[in-house]
Amino acid sequence: MKTIVNNTITEMHEQNHFPAPENPLFSIIHTKLDKDKKRSCEDDKHPDAVSLTNQFYSISLKNIIAGEIVYGRTKYDCSNGTLLFTSPNQTMIFKGMVFSSEAFHIALHKDFLIGNQLFDRIKKYNFFNYHVNEALHLSPKEEELIKNLFRNIQMEYQNNQDEFSKEIILSHLETLLKYADRFYKRQFLNRKEINQALFTRFKHILDKYFEANLLEEQGIPTVDWLSKQLGVSHRYMSDTIKAETGKTAVDQINLYLIEEAKNLLLAPNASISETAYKLGFEYPQYFSRLFKKKVGMSPKQYIESTGAN
Repeated sequence: MKTIVNNTITEMHEQNHFPAPENPLFSIIHTKLDKDKKRSCEDDKHPDAVSLTNQFYSISLKNIIAGEIVYGRTKYDCSNGTLLFTSPNQTMIFKGMVFSSEAFHIALHKDFLIGNQLFDRIKKYNFFNYHVNEALHLSPKEEELIKNLFRNIQMEYQNNQDEFSKEIILSHLETLLKYADRFYKRQFLNRKEINQALFTRFKHILDKYFEANLLEEQGIPTVDWLSKQLGVSHRYMSDTIKAETGKTAVDQINLYLIEEAKNLLLAPNASISETAYKLGFEYPQYFSRLFKKKVGMSPKQYIESTGAN
C-alpha cells in the first residue's frame, strides 16, 4: 500500500503537482476534467490502496464513480456528489477510486484559524470526526449551492490579498460548514444513530473539561481518569487511540493542550505563566518545555512571531 503523509499544505500541492499555494496555511484547488474523462488512482501510478494522512483540515467535493474509502475503522459509503471532511492527523485509505467531472479541495491549517471564532467552532462540527461513517451525499440542488460557496472562496483566495481577505474567506468557509451540518442532519434524519468512536468521545471529554475550567481548577486529566469517563480500561483506551491515530493517549492530551495554548497566547497582554496555569500545568517551566518541543519555539518566541501583544 502506498503511504502519503503531507505535513504541510505546500507538500500536498507538490504531491499532486498543483501550483504553489497562495498562503502556506490555506489553499483551495478547483480541477475540471473533460466531460467524458474519468480519473483514478492508477493515473497517479498508485494501482493499489493509498493511505493518506494530512496534518491539516481537508474538505473535498468529488464525483466518485467507484471505489472504497476507509476512514478510522469504518468504510465510507460513496456516491456521486460526495463531500468529505478530515481533521489533522487522521488517515483515509483509498481503494480503487475512480472519479470524474470537476472537484474542489480546501486545505486548512489550524493556525489559519487562530484569533478567529472558527478556531473553537470547527471542533463542534461532528463530520470532521471518526464517528461519522458516511461521506455527505448531496442532492443536485445542494451540490450546486456548495459549489457556489467553493467558488466564492476561490475568488477571494485568488484576489489580491488585503486586510479583509482572511476574514472574508473564513466567513464563506463557516457558511459552507453550516450548510454541511444542515445536510448531514438531513441525511441521518431517519437513520439509527451511529455510536461515536472512542477517540471522538475522548476529544469531547477534553473539550468539556476545558470549557468547564477544570484544567485550571483540577489540573491536567490523567489517562486513568479519562478511561474511567469512557467506561473502558486504561489499556483498551490507550491501544485504541494509538491504533486510530498513531499517537498515544498522552500525546493526544499534550497536542490538545498545545493547540489551546496557541490560541490563548494571542490574547492581549497574554501571560505565559497564566496560560500555563489555565491549562493545568503546575510549573510554567514544564509548559514552556512542552510547547517548544511540539511547536519548535518557546511561548515567548511564538507570541513575537505572530505579532501579538
